[in-house]
Amino acid sequence: QVHLVESGGGSVQTGGSLSLSCTTSGSDTRKYCIGWFRQVPGKNRDGVALIDSRGTRGYTESTTGRFSISRDNAKNSINLQMNNLKPDDTGTYICVAVDTGVHGCDFVKLGFSKDWGQGLQVTVSS
Repeated sequence: QVHLVESGGGSVQTGGSLSLSCTTSGSDTRKYCIGWFRQVPGKNRDGVALIDSRGTRGYTESTTGRFSISRDNAKNSINLQMNNLKPDDTGTYICVAVDTGVHGCDFVKLGFSKDWGQGLQVTVSS
């Protein structure tokens, strides 16, 4: 089982930037697919960004060009740099990891993972 702990987040105004970090422990996650989801009360949890074991990144239409995900396997950490933030980016950001083996890394697979962090709040004001 993977234990994930998020840090960072907070409140910014529209156009501002924030950086989130996720630290993993409990298992060797170097070969894991790892990503971030956003949860807003009353809505489905949405994927934000992901990165596979080779460093290939994936984003959604709303985060492409503004968000950047990276991983440092030596530190068991995954970072999410969020720039040009908008009020719609507001929500609880949750780190998730899944061992997909050779079957690829995507938000659907991540969504079925049993290993999620506690989440942290990001608030973007207009």
